[in-house]
Amino acid sequence: MLTRRNFVTGAIAAGVLMRSESGIAKASQPSTVVNFEIPPHACDCHTHYYGDPQKFPPSPQRVNTPEGTLPEEMASLHRALHMERVVIVTPSAYGMDNSATLYGMKAHGNARGIAVVNDKTPDADLDSMYRAGVRGARIIAGVGGPSDPAAARAIYEGAMNRFKNHKWMIEVYVNLGVVSAIKDLVQASPVPTVFDHFGGAQAELGLQQPGFADLLGLIKSGSAYVKISGAYRSSKKGPDYLDVAPSAKAFIDANPDRVLWGSDWPHPDSTPYPNRKQTDAMPMFSIDDGRLLNQLPVWAPDPAIRKKILVDNPARLYGF
Repeated sequence: MLTRRNFVTGAIAAGVLMRSESGIAKASQPSTVVNFEIPPHACDCHTHYYGDPQKFPPSPQRVNTPEGTLPEEMASLHRALHMERVVIVTPSAYGMDNSATLYGMKAHGNARGIAVVNDKTPDADLDSMYRAGVRGARIIAGVGGPSDPAAARAIYEGAMNRFKNHKWMIEVYVNLGVVSAIKDLVQASPVPTVFDHFGGAQAELGLQQPGFADLLGLIKSGSAYVKISGAYRSSKKGPDYLDVAPSAKAFIDANPDRVLWGSDWPHPDSTPYPNRKQTDAMPMFSIDDGRLLNQLPVWAPDPAIRKKILVDNPARLYGF
């Protein structure tokens, strides 16, 4: 007799078999229980979906080769974190191919996406992706991408001028030097701008590091959003990354209406190390996302502010 218990058990076994046959690596799951109340409709504003490499092959220009994840793993993560909504960001390993992101969005069912495109991407594709839930494109500059300020300005300005006709936003993963180089464009931009991963600030350098005041000014004026995400990219002091707290608090104090939270799951290490080959499997950091999420009440003690960060700001920006 096929009971629900048997069906679930069989589905789990099938998932394990599929994992072993396809060589998909196991992504980290929270090991710490969330210790504060998460408001309804909370959103993880930064995840990546790495599909089965057989179905979603990486770009020939990739730095290294990602190992796949399963939709069930992302669902398990967000059940543990009490997150109903998610923003899936196309990682650099796929180049301009957003198929895996679109698949992950559809599998989740309550997701928005951030794509990677260029000036050759047809307008029809932008409109089609918007209908599927994509709300913008990502630019990587100065962190594994172009570090020349003039090049970064040109890329940002081109995206800004094009996306204003397509309801798209711009998400940028940059260092603070690039933030300073494009701040005037961001202030005048007709489309929203989001800075990923603490805007590239390095916790050990403190709030006086060059460029931090420019980033803070953009947040304070409402010209840009910042994701307090990927703390391990800003700090080396895991597992709690306590030294990012001053940056997070500075952003929240400056303008809580322009702050977002994200996990950066499944935590890829995409650094192009000298001895790492393109075909080498890209490792994933083992990050306890429950423990990391528990830092949010430290950064934002007021539940009303946390609701803005987890619910109101993502809903407004991504159109949930």
